[in-house]
Amino acid sequence: METKKTQKRNTIIYWIFTLWMSLGMVSTAVVQLLRHKDEVANFTNLGYPLYLMTIIGIWKILGVIAVLIPKFPLLKEWAYAGFFFVMSGAIISHIIVNDSFSKILPAVLLFVLVIISWYFRPVDRKFSVNH
Repeated sequence: METKKTQKRNTIIYWIFTLWMSLGMVSTAVVQLLRHKDEVANFTNLGYPLYLMTIIGIWKILGVIAVLIPKFPLLKEWAYAGFFFVMSGAIISHIIVNDSFSKILPAVLLFVLVIISWYFRPVDRKFSVNH
């Protein structure tokens, strides 16, 4: 059983990491949707088609909306799963093409933010089959 103090601490951790994650997802989505030259070079280096930037960019924005809006815990689980897969896929892709750690670091940071945000989410933002 969590104490009020622990719940408050966890809520603060959740919101700090969730807002940081959301900012990171939205900012990278915008760069992808605008097809910034550095991001185009990045996707090309990874061997991905450029239309994937649009798909991932839109899904990141929709995922952030799903995580931030109240209620809809199942939708939040799907959004976190999507973030988990896209960021772990980015990390693995960078490793496969032998990118430097500085190229991998942004994906690692977002991946860690996703995990921390998911772990510390409040009870009312968790999906439970006992609803």
